Amino acid sequence: MMASWTEKLIPTPARSVMLFVVWLLLNNSLAPVHLVAATILALAIPLITASFRDKHTPFTHWRLALLYLLKVLGDIVLANVQVIRIVLGPNRLLRPGFVMVPLELRGALPLSILACTVSLTPGTVSAEILPYQNDPNEDVGERFLLIHVLDLADEAALMREIKQRYEQPLQEMFGC
Repeated sequence: MMASWTEKLIPTPARSVMLFVVWLLLNNSLAPVHLVAATILALAIPLITASFRDKHTPFTHWRLALLYLLKVLGDIVLANVQVIRIVLGPNRLLRPGFVMVPLELRGALPLSILACTVSLTPGTVSAEILPYQNDPNEDVGERFLLIHVLDLADEAALMREIKQRYEQPLQEMFGC
């Protein structure tokens, strides 16, 4: 299907709006010169960088994304409290470890969001998505997210939690 002239002129409308607003905020002015500069930048930068961007699955589930974001923010607060308790306790009680979580997610963007979500939650860090490949959209069979955990009490429970709390909602959001 041929792209309309508006899609060609503004390939990423959300990015263009963000660039427009950020330019005005950085200049702290609504002077005509800044409005013109913001418009030019908001149109030019996405056009110039279009060839650098990977093609992603269209995302239309904004309500699910908002719920996911709120869940992650709540988990970050809760995990901070848990990490404080662990760090202030005796070191000999720490049980650090690595866990390989099997993944059903496909696509570079959903996999990146999952890895970032795990890393944003205190006490866990995404180490790698295995097996490594140059094209995350290519099907290479079973994938795993390698995670380092500060205090690993129950590996199976952690894997279930990551799959239910994060991977499943991302599958719904991206339809994969």
